[in-house]
Amino acid sequence: MNILKSLAAVAVTSGLILGSASLVSAQDKGIIGIAMPEQTTLRWNSDGAELKAALEAKGYTVDLQYAGDDIPNQLAQIENMVTKGSKALVIAALDGTTLSAALQQAADAGIKVFAYDRLIRDTANVDYYTTFDNFQVGVLQANSIIKGLGGQDGGGLTGGPFNIELFGGSPDDNNAFFFYDGAMSVLQPLIDSGVLVVKSGQMGMDKVGTLKWDGATAQARMDNLLSANYSDGAVVNAVLSPNDGVARGILSSLRGVGYGSGGLAWPIISGQDAEIPSIKAIIAGEQYSTVYKDTRELARVTADLVDTVLGGGTPADLDTTTYDNGVKVVPSVLLTPYEVDATNYKELVVDSGYIKEADLQ
Repeated sequence: MNILKSLAAVAVTSGLILGSASLVSAQDKGIIGIAMPEQTTLRWNSDGAELKAALEAKGYTVDLQYAGDDIPNQLAQIENMVTKGSKALVIAALDGTTLSAALQQAADAGIKVFAYDRLIRDTANVDYYTTFDNFQVGVLQANSIIKGLGGQDGGGLTGGPFNIELFGGSPDDNNAFFFYDGAMSVLQPLIDSGVLVVKSGQMGMDKVGTLKWDGATAQARMDNLLSANYSDGAVVNAVLSPNDGVARGILSSLRGVGYGSGGLAWPIISGQDAEIPSIKAIIAGEQYSTVYKDTRELARVTADLVDTVLGGGTPADLDTTTYDNGVKVVPSVLLTPYEVDATNYKELVVDSGYIKEADLQ
């Protein structure tokens, strides 16, 4: 299968990068600062480690910092990276609107800035952006819900009405709006036709956003939705969840009122990031799907882009229309996400080497 071959190639490439790191002098090309948001979300640990290894393999010294989910801390870390003479900054921003002053310092020092996975907004001083096709992530999540309810990709769902509740990502993360908009491009026509019913009436990122992508916050909101809207015996048929951590919070709430037992079936619940606990939940029939974004590939293409730019080369195949940060359209590399469910998780995330089968036991 072409997808599998592509993912396997990424795994091999990542292995070669990691294996060759010790053969390259890490002092030849200067310092690269990597600013990651936090370490409680499983994927950021992987992103940081993979990106550090890929850049070290190319001969750079890497200053990797995690901000502990604290915006002032990330700002201080970035300012310190500028002061230490980094040649480039790779930043996965906690809040993409708060870095303007620090990035002006970086620009004044001639430091190239690469937004990683999350767009940095409201500044001209971001040079490139590497991410996945975030609108498509939402489309995949919505299509998986339709498929789980017995329909087909693209909105082909009949029957119902089916009760659905909507969750969005953190409002301070620009990606969250792309995820939500992508999903609603598929779900909204079905809501308008009455096939899907948002029983709570809560729609729009101002109402459904989940601050900091926090699972406990999602669980508390789902508790409130259930008590306020489903105490009449109605059931939840589906939940749009923007990522796996939020999905697990939703699952905890649903489990607390009897879903998954006594003949009360689990709703169709989406996710994102293909985290091990959520793949286990998919195997167990609790969470329906997730979206797999190979962070090894994102790290590899980001390292390649950094090296090309710092070496004076011209990057190829950039998207120059999609991501307007409020000041400029940021040239971007957009990678492909994949839907994962119980039918294909082994092929996509195990056989590609992203997750070890033993970790799913």
